[in-house]
Amino acid sequence: MNILVTGANGQLGNEMRLVSRQSEDKYVFTDVVTIEGQETTLLDMTDAEAVNRMVDAEGINVIVNCAAYTNVDKAETDEALCRRLNADAPRILAEAMKRVDGLLVHVSTDYVFGGDPYNTPCREDQKGTPTGVYGQTKLEGEQAIQQSGCQYVILRTAWLYSEFGKNFVKTMLNLTATKPQLKVVFDQCGTPTYALDLAQAIFSIVEDVKCKMSNGVYPNSGIYHFSNEGVCSWYDFTKMIAEMAGHNGCDIQPCHSNEFPSPVKRPAYSVLDKTKIKETFGICIPYWTDSLRKCLQNLISPPQPSLGRETILNP
Repeated sequence: MNILVTGANGQLGNEMRLVSRQSEDKYVFTDVVTIEGQETTLLDMTDAEAVNRMVDAEGINVIVNCAAYTNVDKAETDEALCRRLNADAPRILAEAMKRVDGLLVHVSTDYVFGGDPYNTPCREDQKGTPTGVYGQTKLEGEQAIQQSGCQYVILRTAWLYSEFGKNFVKTMLNLTATKPQLKVVFDQCGTPTYALDLAQAIFSIVEDVKCKMSNGVYPNSGIYHFSNEGVCSWYDFTKMIAEMAGHNGCDIQPCHSNEFPSPVKRPAYSVLDKTKIKETFGICIPYWTDSLRKCLQNLISPPQPSLGRETILNP
């Protein structure tokens, strides 16, 4: 089978590069820019003709869409580009897969929720109530995929981090090592997600597609939730990062989110119910602190070159 991965130079895309080594299938890694040392095929996923040409040229059966506009605050003033990447591009990818009887794996977000108060984990069939442009455009992307008629797996995730790129874990590693005191919000709760765990889940789904897709129909097509297990606030997350890293000199204090003015109201509780994905694919999901420990070990004490991980590390 031939799999095309978009956003291959981002957090999740880089983890997909790693897990794809388990497979004998052909993976084509694409992005809008190239990075030295990375095998990347240039592709603008907002260009329908370019997408269709590549799908035909490479005989693509599955697209894994790891690309998105993710700057939540900036999206409020950059709505056109945000919608182009988060809503229009998924539609183009979905239509390309519909044309060749393929399947689209699309990564979405917990930010499709947040407008209504709740304190129980969000299910896949819960109505989307986004509170900002980012969440709204991601919800529109989901709807466009569903309306295309293609076979799809939409994976909503949350609080993504990894050894690659910019993310909360790497930022807090630096701040807790260099600042005497930090204030971190405690009134927003969710679950951190290690991008490697999400990539492994996507790999399992692709393997399932190989076994069960027949005549352009995949019986497990639908929306699923994936994050690590457990619940914490951003404050708890930061405390654990500092503790595991041995950064004991920083006084980390809890604060309310209104102490950090933002153009976007973020979800106060966006824990995702993962019952469906575990039952459908038999996936065992690690607890968030266990995965955080693994990521921090790679960041603080990178593996030796023979293991290959740091050869594609681009902090």
